[in-house]
Amino acid sequence: KLCQLRKQLLEPSTSGGGKQPGFEVQRVGDARIGLVGFPSVGKSSLLTALTGVQSEAAAYEFTTLTCIPGMIYYNDVRIQLLDLPGLIVGAASGKGRGRQVIATAKSCDLILMVLDPTKEDTQKDLLTKELEAIGIRLNRKPPDVTITKTTGSGIRFNAVVKQTHDFDKAVCESILKRYKIHNADVVLREDITIDDFIDVVDSNRKYVKCVYVYNKIDMLNVEEVDRLARLPMSVVVSVSQKWNLDGLLERLWQEMEIC
Repeated sequence: KLCQLRKQLLEPSTSGGGKQPGFEVQRVGDARIGLVGFPSVGKSSLLTALTGVQSEAAAYEFTTLTCIPGMIYYNDVRIQLLDLPGLIVGAASGKGRGRQVIATAKSCDLILMVLDPTKEDTQKDLLTKELEAIGIRLNRKPPDVTITKTTGSGIRFNAVVKQTHDFDKAVCESILKRYKIHNADVVLREDITIDDFIDVVDSNRKYVKCVYVYNKIDMLNVEEVDRLARLPMSVVVSVSQKWNLDGLLERLWQEMEIC
């Protein structure tokens, strides 16, 4: 049942409303980056600072209601930057415009998660949970697992490395049965969880790099800025003061590995 519910969650809703204006954004340029974050963390201001495109910004929440595109020109490469409407807790289950936001985010080559360090430090975990729920995996590689369907012999299970997350042949067979797979060769080349295996079976997950951008560092002390700057995949900036925007662009270039 858990497998079926996960699959239903990842499928587009067919009830009510139809398409939402502002989300049919044509992909142009050599790469696409999506700005995600809670309302009023500075996404719109960051879009303007990096691309010159005016996205409505104000000191209150939910100012951005549609997906607004801009273009970054860097090292002779065109990078499309999308300012997505602010995510809220519960977006993955359809609250606000969460489903539309996340569907657009899945089309991106890199995610910029904009965070406000002056607010509670649960933002990153909450946003990651919302994205995980809709099939987006941040800063992770696909599990090294192969499932090859066969015409007989049932489920043949081969774990090349020791499994430490209670994932064994019985659990494997139970999950595959839910997907009506009764004959297959399963090879595990790394230690995985049940969720990892479901990701492989569903085969519709998006694995993408995410850079965490801590904005408004002009409101923090030096020690806190230094701590944030040392976190993995993190960049500290102040859009209002135009601090470290060049450093952010260089980091994006490095992570996207555009040849």
